Amino acid sequence: MRRIALVFAACAALAGPCGAVEKGEAAPALELQTRDAQPLKLSLRGELVYLDFWASWCGPCKQSFPWMNEMHSRYGKQGLRVWAINVDQKPADAARFLAASPAQFDIGYDAAGASPRLFAVKTMPTSYLIDKSGTVLWKHAGFSPKDTAALEQAIQTALQGKP
Repeated sequence: MRRIALVFAACAALAGPCGAVEKGEAAPALELQTRDAQPLKLSLRGELVYLDFWASWCGPCKQSFPWMNEMHSRYGKQGLRVWAINVDQKPADAARFLAASPAQFDIGYDAAGASPRLFAVKTMPTSYLIDKSGTVLWKHAGFSPKDTAALEQAIQTALQGKP
């Protein structure tokens, strides 16, 4: 019986995080790459972060980029940092997407998919609003223009320091 328990414990430890990062939980630090394949560590602490996971094949992701550009432009000087994490396995796919839908915000790359696994992302895009202490304020799966008013309201509320 003890051996079985040890086997299960070892399997659980090797499997890594099993649940999605949810509202009220700490966001894990991310190890990504820059466009030039240089290491990039993202702590998700010290500033209000809108974190978005996206892929080149994702239609709603293409819709979300103009909105994220607008949020970056409107709220960047007030303390919002927009990070979009690309999960394409081929850098050329992301480059083609960005040529058609340029980003005015920060882009990180994770072709291995470690960061979406840490967050247990199941849908593209999936977005998180993370406060200065690294706590997830909210999570949103998918993107639709009808959701933008509520998303922007959450950003405004967080910038005002309200829960």
